[in-house]
Amino acid sequence: MNKITLPLLLLLALTTACSGPAKESSESEPQIIDSTAKARLDSTLNAFVQAGKVAGASSLIYEDGKEVYFNAFGEADQEAQRAMDRSTIAIIYSMTKPITGTALMTLYEQGAFELDDPLSKYLPEYGESMVFVGLDNDGKPILEKPKRPITVRDITRHTAGFSTNRSLPDLGPIIAAADAGNRNNTLAEMSQKLAATPLWFHPGEKWEYGPSVDVQAYLVEKISGMPYHEYVRANVLDPLGMTETRYVVPEEDLDRLSGVYNKNSEGELSQIPNEQAHSFNVKKWPLTPGGYGLTSTLDDYMKFAQMLVNGGTYNGTTILKPETVKLMATNHLDESVEERSWLPSKGQVGFGIDFAVRLKEPATPEENNGAVGEFFWDGAATTLFWVDPLNKLTAVFFVQVMPFDGTLHKDFRDAVYGPIK
Repeated sequence: MNKITLPLLLLLALTTACSGPAKESSESEPQIIDSTAKARLDSTLNAFVQAGKVAGASSLIYEDGKEVYFNAFGEADQEAQRAMDRSTIAIIYSMTKPITGTALMTLYEQGAFELDDPLSKYLPEYGESMVFVGLDNDGKPILEKPKRPITVRDITRHTAGFSTNRSLPDLGPIIAAADAGNRNNTLAEMSQKLAATPLWFHPGEKWEYGPSVDVQAYLVEKISGMPYHEYVRANVLDPLGMTETRYVVPEEDLDRLSGVYNKNSEGELSQIPNEQAHSFNVKKWPLTPGGYGLTSTLDDYMKFAQMLVNGGTYNGTTILKPETVKLMATNHLDESVEERSWLPSKGQVGFGIDFAVRLKEPATPEENNGAVGEFFWDGAATTLFWVDPLNKLTAVFFVQVMPFDGTLHKDFRDAVYGPIK
């Protein structure tokens, strides 16, 4: 594997940001979120609601360690006629992933593993993984040995070869039959079933979003000797004061849990029944996935974002070293990885450890806006956060609409930075 180096702008930006918590100064003024940007943000979020694109929208933005913007529009739960507000609990889906990556990297700092170690060194079941080639005349799978072992780095950047796509020709039914991600599986059972399912491609040859971060959660569990949900609570969430970032929302807080909405092909919005939308988060399941499942509030997730922009420290508590945050925010995708699924739709990005990493300025006004060096991720219900070390800016954006609507992110980013010229 070629050694991937951090782009100069990202290195400079993160070196500045990682020097410690951002210092508040009464003399400093926001450089990005000025009065014009605030008006743009209000107009944009309100327009999302008025146009029926979402039921409710909210955002929290910090710049140089200080809150510079918050507002909320519309309803969190239309059926209950409950407004979207600062205390609304959102289902963050894949915004769980960077939290899991952070938990994993606390063990990396302890010397528990190296990124290029074979995954099978810690999870032996992956030593037997095979790559799917096709079906023989009898309809049986044709398998071949991987060209190289799956590494820990592969599961942090989605290049392991896994797929959850049940529509894949021939391989899809095998994936469906394994049902590795069933919420009634423990992480150990999930891992055993996933390892026994043929890989879609040879490790390192493609970028394909999938269950890699669930494997990270199990790796944390195996190395630490603690159940994953206990480890992430003790080593990331509680130290940051993220008490409202949880798999299970207790009954007394359910009236703050947002509804989730579906937008059909005609653009019409309908609320998914809460019994269905909330089914994972109102009871404890055997599976505690690393790739999804957490709920959070704007303020809770902002604590996580602030920790990252500060180089691993928040409110006097250090979760990661600055050099570890830099490593996570470095592009780990070699140029030889040409097949990248939908990742290019995010803009001029590579991929680090559970973050997309912006490498270049937007090439056209149609691309997602942002600063070189930012790292970010989003969720299936169109939630979004990013860390912009160059401007010491962190943003959290909550809506709850499916399927994922990237146009909302484009418009929100333009509202933050101003339209691309």
